[in-house]
Amino acid sequence: MSSRTAVVEMDGLVLTDPAGGVVVDVPPVTGERGAVVALTGPSGIGKSTALRGMLGALPEGLTHRSGRVRVLGQEVLGLDPVRLRLLRRHHIALVDQDPAARLNPRMRVRHLLAELAVRPGLDELRRLLAEVRLPAGDELLARRPHQLSGGQQRRLALARALARRPDLLLLDEPTAGLDPSLGGEIGLLVRELADRHGMAVILASHDRDLVGRVADRVIELAPRTPAPAPGPAPVPGVGAGSGRTAPGTARSSPALAMRRLRARAGRRGRTILHDVELELGQGVAHAVIGPSGAGKTTLARAITGLHPHAEGVAELAGRPLPLRLARRTGEQRRLVQLVPQDPLGALNPVRTVGAVLARPMRLHRRADPADVPARVERLLADVALPAETAGRLPHELSGGQRQRVALARALAADPAVLVCDEVTSALDARTAHALMELLMRLREERGLTVVLVSHDLDLVARHCDTACAIDEGRISWAGQAGAVAERR
Repeated sequence: MSSRTAVVEMDGLVLTDPAGGVVVDVPPVTGERGAVVALTGPSGIGKSTALRGMLGALPEGLTHRSGRVRVLGQEVLGLDPVRLRLLRRHHIALVDQDPAARLNPRMRVRHLLAELAVRPGLDELRRLLAEVRLPAGDELLARRPHQLSGGQQRRLALARALARRPDLLLLDEPTAGLDPSLGGEIGLLVRELADRHGMAVILASHDRDLVGRVADRVIELAPRTPAPAPGPAPVPGVGAGSGRTAPGTARSSPALAMRRLRARAGRRGRTILHDVELELGQGVAHAVIGPSGAGKTTLARAITGLHPHAEGVAELAGRPLPLRLARRTGEQRRLVQLVPQDPLGALNPVRTVGAVLARPMRLHRRADPADVPARVERLLADVALPAETAGRLPHELSGGQRQRVALARALAADPAVLVCDEVTSALDARTAHALMELLMRLREERGLTVVLVSHDLDLVARHCDTACAIDEGRISWAGQAGAVAERR
């Protein structure tokens, strides 16, 4: 085959809902060997569905009205299950938006790589790690997925995909949740892999910088009719480093305090966080920034009681807050909520969105049973999702839609402290801005304290009051959020 032989050809893909309305309308896409093709467009427009169409896996509940998809000359949407499974196993690899959800939590890195490697020897495993810019030593090979940062999990998922030596590599938001420097490295790596291995690469991304650096061709997916701006109207005076907080900030004790916080990867594992100090008032929006692997997600999990090997002192509104979730009261659990970086892994796959949102309301008695459906609908509207989303399952949603459902679920408990781990990483800039405006409005209305883990320094400077930078597990800088732009 020549270096530009087509590996995948999609001549347009149209999917409709049960009422016959067009839900997904993907224009023609062709991916050649050695070429990188980028799919862009707003959240929920069909980018992830297009990638899954190339796998022969279309969302349940939607009807395939038109369009054909061929991979290596085979029509995947009409292929029998055995041949489709062989095609996927040997020729196609997908790295989706939620890599942690696809990593067996009980397996170590060496086994996660070896189960897919063509030659599963130690040298090959180390080569795969080095190829995705991960340390290739025994220490990382012995870790389990929960002992990796979000960025490391994403690169491990990419290494697993490369272990198959695929002809077609599908990447769904490959830089989501990565700091800009690492995102740039991944972009250059994708470009290099396409050239070196002669793979066809199709990536779906909101990252315009990434697309501009690596893509040979860009295909924009757009709605058939102009969409209304999602989310509520901006709140005057909030954001842009204003430092304005909700009424009630002048309390005698901070809403949240963490003192001498230490965290380890295991009972005797390496130290991830070293004596971190954090004190936040009611209604404050505080950002946590820093490179991938620095300890930001571990801090988020420690605040919410989900990191099992944390030590130190935590207080909620001046009262002791146990660091382990199992030791917290039901009210303490309600008051501190996490919106995770990997929403697919955190949402029950067999429960509808409506059931997912209703559960915390019933568990924490936040609404009368008769009022729950109406409150679910209001929560969906708050995060710019239509009411019919309540009847869908998590895997039927785009990554951006799942992230908004995870936010709505946390809000359903009426928390006092909301910890958001890269909640805008899978959203286009317009939707990310609307989501942050929503958070700031809720902060204003409810006196909600927000801890935002983010790599988006512009977003931090615009919407947060204060910020701190974590580097190698220590706070290396703290100050006003408007100053983070100087740390580029």
